[in-house]
Amino acid sequence: MSLRTLVTDTDLPLESGGVVHKLQIGYHTNGTLNTAKDNVVWVCHALTANSDVADWWNGLIGDGCMINPEKYFIVCANIIGSCYGSSEPSSFDNIKSVVTIRDFAKAHKILAKHLGVAKIKLCLGGSLGGMQVMEWAIDSPDFFESIALIATSPKHSPWGIAFNEAQRMALEHPENGLETARAIAMLSYRNYETFHQTQTDEEHKTDNYLASSYMRYQGKKLANRFSKDSYYTLSKAMDSHDVGRGRDGIQNALSKIKAKTVVIGISSDILFPVSEQKTLNEYIPQSKFYVIDSVYGHDGFLIETEKIGEILNKELAI
Repeated sequence: MSLRTLVTDTDLPLESGGVVHKLQIGYHTNGTLNTAKDNVVWVCHALTANSDVADWWNGLIGDGCMINPEKYFIVCANIIGSCYGSSEPSSFDNIKSVVTIRDFAKAHKILAKHLGVAKIKLCLGGSLGGMQVMEWAIDSPDFFESIALIATSPKHSPWGIAFNEAQRMALEHPENGLETARAIAMLSYRNYETFHQTQTDEEHKTDNYLASSYMRYQGKKLANRFSKDSYYTLSKAMDSHDVGRGRDGIQNALSKIKAKTVVIGISSDILFPVSEQKTLNEYIPQSKFYVIDSVYGHDGFLIETEKIGEILNKELAI
């Protein structure tokens, strides 16, 4: 399914006090909403992804996968501030306006109403995607039958904020800023063992290392497809994540979730360590907790699709 766009004449007020003028939401749908309207799977994407979920989460979602369009009506909306079809930072009243995860959830609700979605069978996401899922499930607890929170946390950590700030510092430099920011991010997405297994040089060298070329490749790859302003805006949104803000703390906020919940951590994730998923499991009433053993670090939530699918099928009968 190709990209669709919901264009409104409505301004979206942001939690921070800013405004998105004439809200626009880019989105993809796959499959058909059934008569009972009870077959909706909504996917929330991560930082630099887009709404074409069958492309970047192939193996879990799409034709022939566990979550397939023959059975489910699959929806993924591009988050506001991104550069893949939704309102970009240039449409904000101030390009430096802080947009938050709660603002993303507010936009999702607008799209859900537009699509005629009355209830979601499963809402899932990893990393920043998981942040959106839990915010939405706290705000609208009766809207969800089940949710899956993967490699995410109830509040972004000082460690994660520090990584993001280092990336924003790189963005301040006009030459190769976005490429450098991505290289910094890759260090948090993977880990020592990942690089050891995949980027070790077989012969003795004094220059031109595999790890060096890999980092430059990843930097250029993102710079060719993403916007510097969007990267800045979305990294700030991730930093703002705190489900307990204005809700009497994290424990009280998570206790509002009514959906049957699966929480999944990645054993080697240094950006969102398993301890953060344990907190989610502890405070969400109907939750089951799993740890996937993977060498891929935080990126394991994108790569270990078979293991994730097995867990979802076991706990949620997907």
